Amino acid sequence: MTTPFDQEPHRRPGLFARLRSSFLTGIVVIAPVGLTLWLLWTVMGWIDGVVLPLVPHTMRPEQYIGINLRGVGLIIFLLFTIIVGWIAKGIIGRSLIGFAENLVDRMPVIRSVYSGIKQISETVFAQSESSFDTACLIQYPRKGVWAIAFVSTKAKGEIAQRAETSGGLMSVFIPTTPNPTSGFLLFVPEEDVTVLDMSVEDAAKLVISAGLVYPNPKDPTQPPADGAKG
Repeated sequence: MTTPFDQEPHRRPGLFARLRSSFLTGIVVIAPVGLTLWLLWTVMGWIDGVVLPLVPHTMRPEQYIGINLRGVGLIIFLLFTIIVGWIAKGIIGRSLIGFAENLVDRMPVIRSVYSGIKQISETVFAQSESSFDTACLIQYPRKGVWAIAFVSTKAKGEIAQRAETSGGLMSVFIPTTPNPTSGFLLFVPEEDVTVLDMSVEDAAKLVISAGLVYPNPKDPTQPPADGAKG
């Protein structure tokens, strides 16, 4: 004999609960795809708005097919960038760039802006050893509080000479949440840097998601990354 207070075993959820579960599952599937497509569509529209006004009307595809195709400006920009890069690798291109940089160096304000943008571009886009390729943990802003950072390079020059440390210094970048492009540059003793096995991409996802998206754990039988602290 059962009473109204007895809990029914394996009670099936109601119609509303099943609809709600299906709706949330659909959101999880649609949201990443929709936001990615929206972002690509927006970026292409922004590039088109910047590039197409510089193209003569007689050379625009809509003059011949009657349809304003989004993404034409992006294609023109990519082709133009490739051509400029190809020319810049040659002797004539290097000579022209050197001549232009000499002119910029004579302009007090413009040379500072150009020099800063050039250094940032070379650091971000150039394939060199100075790019972020290692994620790490450091104690920041105080002992006992840990933050994800990206190892840049070993400190050099005056920074390494004047720092009162017994060992070497590492320059690390601490990104902010949810915008990892801004953050703080710190010079940390090497023994205080804990190298992580996760990739830079996984660490960036963890920062952007405010700690909600964790990378898949690696095989525990694999040895830790070089330099990692036990």
